[in-house]
Amino acid sequence: LLSYLSFPCRYFRWWYKKTRIEKKSAFIDLLCAVPLQQIYGCPLGGIGGGTITRGWRGEFCRWQLNPGIYHYETVIADQFTVCLRCKGQTVYQQVLSVERPSTLQGWNWGYCGHYAFYHALYPRAWMVYELPGQNVVLTCRQVSPVIPHDYKDSSLPVGVFIWEVENGRDEDVDVSIMFSLQNGTGTKEDRSGGHWNEPFAFEKEGERVAGVLLHHCTRVNPFTLAISAREKAGTGVTHLTAFNPAGSGREVWQDLLQDGRLDSPTGKSSPTEKGEVTAGAVCASCRVPAQGHRTLELALAWDMPRVHFGSKEKLHLRRYTRFFGSGGDAAPALSHHALTHYEEWERKIEAWQKPILENSQLPSWYKSALFNELYFMTDGGTIWVELPPDCCVEDLQGPAGAGLSHLLPVLREYGRFAYLEGQEYRMYNTYDVHFYASFALVMLWPKLQISLQYDIAVTVVNEDVQSRQYLMCGQTAQVKLKNVVPHDIGDPGDEPWQRVNAYLMHDTADWKDLNLKFVLQVYRDYYLTHDSLYLRDMWPVCQAVMESELKFDTDNDGLIENGGFADQTYDAWVVNGASAYCGGLWLAAVCMMCKMAEVLGDAEIRQKYTDILSKGKEAFERMLWNGKYYNYDSSGNDTSSSIMSDQCAGQWFLGACGLDQGEFEVFPKSHVVSALKTIFEKNVMSFAGGTMGAVNGMRPDGVPDTSSVQSNEVWIGVVYALAATMIQEGLVEEGFHTAEGCYRTVWERLGMAFQTPEAYREKKVYRSLAYMRPLSIWSMQLALERRAGRASAPAQPPQVPIHP
Repeated sequence: LLSYLSFPCRYFRWWYKKTRIEKKSAFIDLLCAVPLQQIYGCPLGGIGGGTITRGWRGEFCRWQLNPGIYHYETVIADQFTVCLRCKGQTVYQQVLSVERPSTLQGWNWGYCGHYAFYHALYPRAWMVYELPGQNVVLTCRQVSPVIPHDYKDSSLPVGVFIWEVENGRDEDVDVSIMFSLQNGTGTKEDRSGGHWNEPFAFEKEGERVAGVLLHHCTRVNPFTLAISAREKAGTGVTHLTAFNPAGSGREVWQDLLQDGRLDSPTGKSSPTEKGEVTAGAVCASCRVPAQGHRTLELALAWDMPRVHFGSKEKLHLRRYTRFFGSGGDAAPALSHHALTHYEEWERKIEAWQKPILENSQLPSWYKSALFNELYFMTDGGTIWVELPPDCCVEDLQGPAGAGLSHLLPVLREYGRFAYLEGQEYRMYNTYDVHFYASFALVMLWPKLQISLQYDIAVTVVNEDVQSRQYLMCGQTAQVKLKNVVPHDIGDPGDEPWQRVNAYLMHDTADWKDLNLKFVLQVYRDYYLTHDSLYLRDMWPVCQAVMESELKFDTDNDGLIENGGFADQTYDAWVVNGASAYCGGLWLAAVCMMCKMAEVLGDAEIRQKYTDILSKGKEAFERMLWNGKYYNYDSSGNDTSSSIMSDQCAGQWFLGACGLDQGEFEVFPKSHVVSALKTIFEKNVMSFAGGTMGAVNGMRPDGVPDTSSVQSNEVWIGVVYALAATMIQEGLVEEGFHTAEGCYRTVWERLGMAFQTPEAYREKKVYRSLAYMRPLSIWSMQLALERRAGRASAPAQPPQVPIHP
């Protein structure tokens, strides 16, 4: 107890040294949480090239260009402005923003929000402006290249804005849309001097795109922003190379007002002086006939091809450089590619989303949740990098020599992928959480899941013997033990992949869930992808981590025991003895070891784990089943009879892999259904009137378990997984009702759109905005597809001989 009481002192000492002396960011900053702003909309950009988020009022307000590092800054100069002209006179000119800022006061601000509407269905968004008194309607459709099973265009750092103009007048109208952008992201570096802009035009295959490049010349990770428009018959594109966004902006306003065009000076701007900011603008113009309709197409691209993480030790090339080069001069080609390919992207996005959107059996909130929660795939501090061309297998395998025969070909072909546990919890590929989120990856970009698993497999067989003090217990232990799964693959503020386990709270070598979650994902991935080379490579690693895990079965009854501390993903909720969560994951992993051994023809290992499974199943039922549900743990203390919403996590994975019946039935079907019905009755319906999802822990008398800071939280990603489990077991209505509570709480009542947190409580408390785990909603979709008999995997995957 004393060691836990002294945690705040240890944490503060560590935090002070990290943030005040070393001037670095804390991987979890408990003292400076990101303030909640209920402003976010759909982010721009593909996977792993950085993201720029726009708010639902059209502002550019969340920036992640440096990998994994966020700035929450609304840059007021980044705007769209409309100019309408009739018979050679400007009749209306307005910034399409409700703001009334203290800078750029020469512009006409304060658009009335009553005449604007926002819709988002990731990766697209729509902003509709009914221009007051003008009889003209503008619809801006925002598109990013986030396309399932696409490993090229999905990596591009671009967003396209398609402006549909409807003219309800009885006369022609000349319409111009001006897109202005500051050189930078709203941080103090914008004033560091040396930044400059230049106009550009790029023509290829008869298609011409023109605009302005804004070169942001920082010492580390310099980048170029590009604003552009597509030239076509009837559409003129003009530009302003540079203006001062900190001034009144009157010269820009008058330039546009005069003739609906910009001056289009030639040549570069001079570099900014220290303390100075600069911005540029591009303008697309066309004539819209009376009662007619025209389209203007603009784009934003950003090119930061070569990145260093915080340690600055290694240079990494982003995935898109494979197609557009790493010279830092790709912005014109990226802009051209985006403006000439977005129609194809939209066709693919529609083909993917349409069957779900048109399914009248599915509730509307679910369709929104399913696609909009995917924002985290790109906006989770996501990075996708190429392997260096001179990289050899020894470099990748580490000193232990992992013996993974397809490691190099997989990483060479698909690169390395990482995303943060959360925008506030800065650790890449946090594995106990990725276990939940991985359904989105394996269903939509399976090669990235397989690449991520190879990276984890390499770290499993290697170790880091450096010792350090863990903050929760105060004990000293080494950073990473051999043959155990790491907690994460590193902090973007350090050197991910090279130095793993940025998480300092607990020594996770003693956690009970990480090794099991690796085994469960390996078989699940094989089941869904039929990648037998992957299965064969991962088999020895699965055996190694299960051997490490076996030491936690201290009484040799076939069931592991928890160690009397918070030794799993619920890292502040103590578990002692056999437990529903870890015990259930253990039995599911043992079952999958039997199945993999059968597929690979390894009779000896199959027999070993079959024996463990029969013992373990008996022990699990005897020690934890109470006639209605599985007890939280077997310790017999005050809260061991708590009803845990996540008690069926092992069954969830077994069901997703078709291993929930016949010879592979681990948990009696009647027990699983009874447990789920109890959770629905107690954790869902007896909590917040059944409107907020499932609370993590509930006492049998219907009062939330307050024994830990996490037991009376709702974890959104866990609730989506629970809903999927309910659907798998035929409790479809209960599943939808359970998940709907979370969606309505987060996206509607709390205004946390595009920043779904890890957790909230019934009243006033939430934790860790923009978190990875809610991607688990894709397991609901998998459960629904399996129920509808449309599962892409056959019931019986092919047998694979162990020796090719």
